[in-house]
Amino acid sequence: MKIAFVSYNFPEYCIRHANVMAADQDVLLMLPGNAARDHLGLLDAAVRFEPFHRPRYRQPIRQLATAIQILRTVRAYKPDVIHFQNGHLYFNFVLPLLSRFPLVVTIHDVRHHLGDHESLLTPQAIMDYGFKKAGRVIVHGADLKSTVVEELGFQQQHVHVIPHVAIGERATINPCVDDGNTLLFFGRIWEYKGLDYLIQAEPKISEEFPDLRIVIAGKGEDFDRYTRMMVHPDRFEVHNEWISDDQRTQMFASASVVVLPYVEASQSGVIPIAYTYEKPVIATRTGGLPEMVNHGRTGLLVPPRDSNALAEAAIELLRDKQKRIAMGKAGKAKLDRECSAEVVTRQTLDVYRQAIEDFGAAAPK
Repeated sequence: MKIAFVSYNFPEYCIRHANVMAADQDVLLMLPGNAARDHLGLLDAAVRFEPFHRPRYRQPIRQLATAIQILRTVRAYKPDVIHFQNGHLYFNFVLPLLSRFPLVVTIHDVRHHLGDHESLLTPQAIMDYGFKKAGRVIVHGADLKSTVVEELGFQQQHVHVIPHVAIGERATINPCVDDGNTLLFFGRIWEYKGLDYLIQAEPKISEEFPDLRIVIAGKGEDFDRYTRMMVHPDRFEVHNEWISDDQRTQMFASASVVVLPYVEASQSGVIPIAYTYEKPVIATRTGGLPEMVNHGRTGLLVPPRDSNALAEAAIELLRDKQKRIAMGKAGKAKLDRECSAEVVTRQTLDVYRQAIEDFGAAAPK
């Protein structure tokens, strides 16, 4: 099978998919060169990698040139199937020019998240337009499948739930080593991530753990409003910037608990990383997060927008190192069982085959 795997984002995610596929399939991987650069060490030599330049959104001529470059490369490759990740403001408009090939789209976020100003640069209607060009759709949770079926009009059998592939490199040090005082919030910082509720939970947690350290790592909105909320600023270690892979490794390896206080969510790439490093997770019951966290086994689930419940869950885990270790191991086992690149890729290839079969059946006789 010849597979054209195209994305403007998610470089590590895409590379891990392509590597496993390339073991017995012909794979063309197209990613922005600057985004992929830090992950090229992971790339298998069997993958045909074609980087492209990703211009700024406010450069429409360059955006059009990039879209044409991708279009020409894919057409020349003559794939059996195209797999496109999520969507893009400009490239969505050229998808009809690839209608001679079966198209699968992975929808990472069906709807724009609260306060996510980067995603809002692409109107929802344009995202929906691109989604609807797909013959088959992949999502990372049953909750997302329901939304796709109800709001985008896809038939149930054309929407496939496949877990988010495991990402993140395993630390060479003992991944269960932690000081019993460190909470990690990792990822883009936008309103929907609920960081303010973690900050509000800090005083209650600090009453029992005066040496508490809350590490906040990721780019996003202006951080000043969060700083003003901090009762004890010295308890917070803030990295409001792009995080390198080496920094990520150190942060997850040394964390006691990974916290996702989201007020809304589709799915999360943070949870697979936490499980890679055998770390328990505290997450909110929203979107697809409850499907990723087995309450009481791989972590704890709390209601969204509830700083008191968040604090109590953090205290429970920080008190009990053996529970943290057991949950971390259970998370790693869940990851290997459900989210390994081999497991996820096998399911994805099945979707490709169905998309190709559908396409052939619909072709004029």
